[in-house]
Amino acid sequence: MVLIVQNRCHFSFEQHMGNRASPLSRMHRSLSAMAAVLTRTLLTLLLLSTIQQKAGGEFEQWCVADEQSPDDELQMALDWACGGGGANCSKIQGNQSCFYPNTVKDHASFAFNSYFQNFKHHGGSCFFKGAAIITETDPSHNSCQYEFIP
Repeated sequence: MVLIVQNRCHFSFEQHMGNRASPLSRMHRSLSAMAAVLTRTLLTLLLLSTIQQKAGGEFEQWCVADEQSPDDELQMALDWACGGGGANCSKIQGNQSCFYPNTVKDHASFAFNSYFQNFKHHGGSCFFKGAAIITETDPSHNSCQYEFIP
């Protein structure tokens, strides 16, 4: 770039330096680029840290009774889960922490989850002939704590 001031010819700094930026100018651009990359990286990490995940990378899941299932189907699945299925149903017995609310749906949810948590890594599922569903919302309530096994 050539500037003409009062009939004199002046060359710009860039022309004088052969279109090369000074070391200070190059360092400034490099630091600006690094700051931009660092900012994007930190924002990405912040976003990822807000997603609820457990250590193994899978989301926390519980197995509960499907509210659309009739009580007679829930009762049959509950009987199997607490019997031959191997679920721990001691907490839904009278005077225990998960007895109330005393409904088939609530007792089935607790039993289904007990079975699912204990057998999901050994081929067990949350199906119960279509009477159960997976939720990522902890169904625990009051003193009744639903188990979660990573």
